[in-house]
Amino acid sequence: MRIVFAGTPEFALPALRALVASAHKIVGVLTQPDRPAGRGQRLTFGPVKAFALRSGLPVAQPPSLRTADGRASLLQWSPDVLVVVAYGLILPAEALAAPRLGCLNIHASLLPRWRGAAPIQRALLTGDAHTGVTIMQMNHGLDTGPILAARMLEIAPRMNSGELSAALASLGAETLLEVLQDLEQGRAQPLAQPTTGISYAAKISKSEAWIDWSRSAQQIEWQVRAFNPWPMATTHLQGEPLRVHRAAAIADVAVPVTCAIHAPPGMRAPPGTVLGLDANHALRVACGAGELAAELLQRPGRRPVRARELANGTSIVGARLQ
Repeated sequence: MRIVFAGTPEFALPALRALVASAHKIVGVLTQPDRPAGRGQRLTFGPVKAFALRSGLPVAQPPSLRTADGRASLLQWSPDVLVVVAYGLILPAEALAAPRLGCLNIHASLLPRWRGAAPIQRALLTGDAHTGVTIMQMNHGLDTGPILAARMLEIAPRMNSGELSAALASLGAETLLEVLQDLEQGRAQPLAQPTTGISYAAKISKSEAWIDWSRSAQQIEWQVRAFNPWPMATTHLQGEPLRVHRAAAIADVAVPVTCAIHAPPGMRAPPGTVLGLDANHALRVACGAGELAAELLQRPGRRPVRARELANGTSIVGARLQ
């Protein structure tokens, strides 16, 4: 089949690679315009464009598909199918109608749960035990189109957003090829999404990354995992930001065995108090409920370090994270 691919970030790459390696003909790639990035704010293009150029694929970067000029390349390529993976631009009715067999989207959740922009982070933030990918036939709604295939993935106990994204991207690429084969051979059977179990995954904002130590240790662990690699869960230590790259809620909240402080009998240390280093050299921090073992941390302008290294260089035990 003649396929146009629309995508921009790293998450879209496994699907594009799989299509290039398949028997299908990639007649064009749509990706977002280059953006300023880095300290010098130099125009930089995304992973999909970089791969497409290396592969010799035609690339178009319209700022919008709402205009005739923006849709010109799509119409010129005359695709049988438009495959959309984390493209980042809205497809108007004219674009949805352009491919002969419609538009397919790889969505990183089991629809209708977590429709919207940030399904991976929202699944981790709420402690979901599993998630998955859905291949959906696109319509005018927000991730409301009929389902062509869905595959479940268990979320490993310590998995962060970056790791889960990579696993789902790979699973989505495999599932996409199966759906395209069914579509080509007339076996595809789109099913309407259930009307129950609908939830929405709002776009992540940087403000959500600040840790509220009055929350439970389990909730804070989910936050740390959900926001790695971006925007990174962050707290304040001695007046400067401290990023928490890796942490785990502790079921056994016995006093840390080394460098420990002790609260008065019958009292708990205030949330955010650094209690000390435990036997695994993680910093134990008091939370609203339970304790968090912070394992990998980063001060401004420095590399991430193990908690023991941070504690050795800073008088941190007894400090209050805020």
